[in-house]
Amino acid sequence: MESKMSNKFLSTTSAFLLSTSMLVADVPKVTVDIAPVHSLVSKVMNGVGKPDLIIPAGASPHEYQLKPSNAKSLQDADIVFWIGEDLTPWLEKGLSSLAQDASITSLLEVDGVELLSFREGALFEAHDHGDDHDDHDDHDHGKKKHDDHDDHDHGKKKHDDHDDHDHGKKKHDDHDDHEGHAHGEHDPHAWLSPQIAKVWLNTIAAKLSEVDPDNAAKYFSNANSARDNVDSLISEVNSILDPMRDKKFVVFHDAYQYFERDFGISASGAISLGDASDPSPARLAEIRKRVVDEAVECVLAEPQYNQGTVKAVVEGTKANTTVIDPLGVNLEAGPSLYENLIRNLATNLAKCF
Repeated sequence: MESKMSNKFLSTTSAFLLSTSMLVADVPKVTVDIAPVHSLVSKVMNGVGKPDLIIPAGASPHEYQLKPSNAKSLQDADIVFWIGEDLTPWLEKGLSSLAQDASITSLLEVDGVELLSFREGALFEAHDHGDDHDDHDDHDHGKKKHDDHDDHDHGKKKHDDHDDHDHGKKKHDDHDDHEGHAHGEHDPHAWLSPQIAKVWLNTIAAKLSEVDPDNAAKYFSNANSARDNVDSLISEVNSILDPMRDKKFVVFHDAYQYFERDFGISASGAISLGDASDPSPARLAEIRKRVVDEAVECVLAEPQYNQGTVKAVVEGTKANTTVIDPLGVNLEAGPSLYENLIRNLATNLAKCF
């Protein structure tokens, strides 16, 4: 009797474990490039699975080198979400060779994302994006464009045409007006726009659903909830930034114009280029002159880069300094990182004045 009961228990347990392993196996393996994107994907996959992260938040995406564990993650991936080659050109080769069978989405190429060109010069005189957005005083930047994509079919046609992973080549070739930008076609730091993040959430849900239709309802439900949370975040950040909208500040590298556009603020210049390369002595002198001549009140540093450069710029001036983080160095990776990242960016900026 005991033997029969034991055999029945073992049989039931084995069947349960087998069915559980099959369910787990059906969840797509997802790999993403940077922590903020990992956070957005984690929101959409919440309750279903967890994505792998390639570049830790403490590393610069501009100069990171793939590790063996990253290569394996790409090889095993069913889906890859990355910002695009404008941020990590070195990753294109890895995707082509390691993730040949994966569905790959470059988020900069998603329909509904209005890309910005890099601003020119240390003081941004040649390209002031503010002139193009005078109609957005309510900070609802790109709302019409974003609202046109309620069918969640963001970029599907565009990405279905790229089986060879030649991401955005045609799109880039069409932008002759941006020739001469030595650091890429567009400013890739679009994750710092919560409005763009809302578009991406729908795209992520759609791409996950294509590979895993059984969980499509969960993905889209999670994406809708996440969009609501981002809307609340936008209202909160606007309140945080209200007291300093007319203040003058200089950023470490030109990574924040999407954030600036969303929230109606504008930096006076950048110490480094958009790819965070080392600034020349002439560029440093130009920035320092602006800080002095225009009584710039705040110069922003970043945790990924040498703080000594910022100290050299503000030495002998009345400017304050603080650290803002575009990637989330000290934040726990996962669903809550994105809101914490944007909130901390606004809070630390406001505290500098």
